Amino acid sequence: MQRGGWTMASYKSAVILLATGLCAGAPAWAAAPATTYPAMAPVAQYRMASPADEIAMARSAAPVSISGSASVMVLGAKGYETAVTGKNGFVCMVLRGWTANFDDPVFWNPKIRGPVCYNPAAVRSVLPLVLERTEWVLAGVSKSQMQSRAKTSVAANRLPEPGTFGYMMSKEQYVSDQGTHHWHPHLMFYQAHAKAADWGADLPGSPVFSGEGDPVTMYFVPLAKWSDGSSAVDMH
Repeated sequence: MQRGGWTMASYKSAVILLATGLCAGAPAWAAAPATTYPAMAPVAQYRMASPADEIAMARSAAPVSISGSASVMVLGAKGYETAVTGKNGFVCMVLRGWTANFDDPVFWNPKIRGPVCYNPAAVRSVLPLVLERTEWVLAGVSKSQMQSRAKTSVAANRLPEPGTFGYMMSKEQYVSDQGTHHWHPHLMFYQAHAKAADWGADLPGSPVFSGEGDPVTMYFVPLAKWSDGSSAVDMH
């Protein structure tokens, strides 16, 4: 299956970034390219030009009616830091490649930028993992050490609450070196102990894709518009 020039396999390889490590039990996607980023790049390459640029990109993950009142976190010296305190319970940020599964080719890719706005349920049950993983990375913890820590980490093993989801509607997202780097705007839902069949995902004609794992499955629903309201239908 293809959408916007992407094969289903390459799409799944890219969006596993969005799983933020929750799908660690899932197998690697068969069509994923060989890892071309075997080690962490200099930290400076993962940073954006300025906090203002990162705030703007983070807010682009959702329509301004949502992101405009959300808290915003940016990458600091030791981890993500709150740059703006919001009012609606959402948190917007720009994910880096290291929030992917440990065996994902994008893990150390310094070009990865995944603007996301988490809803309050995701802030409580998904965001802690993102923050912890980032703190490990910036502290110089090796990937093998992170894998060991993740086995007993409370944040890494927390199940998503019912209704957990995130907006990823930014034109600026860069989730893979393959094909169209920003793919489509989409919503991302997290479900514990679920199967793709529960949502009719990955079937012919279905608008829902899945990143199925144990104990968490991610569902991705492509949208027709970017967060600024412009059409994404004709994107290639």
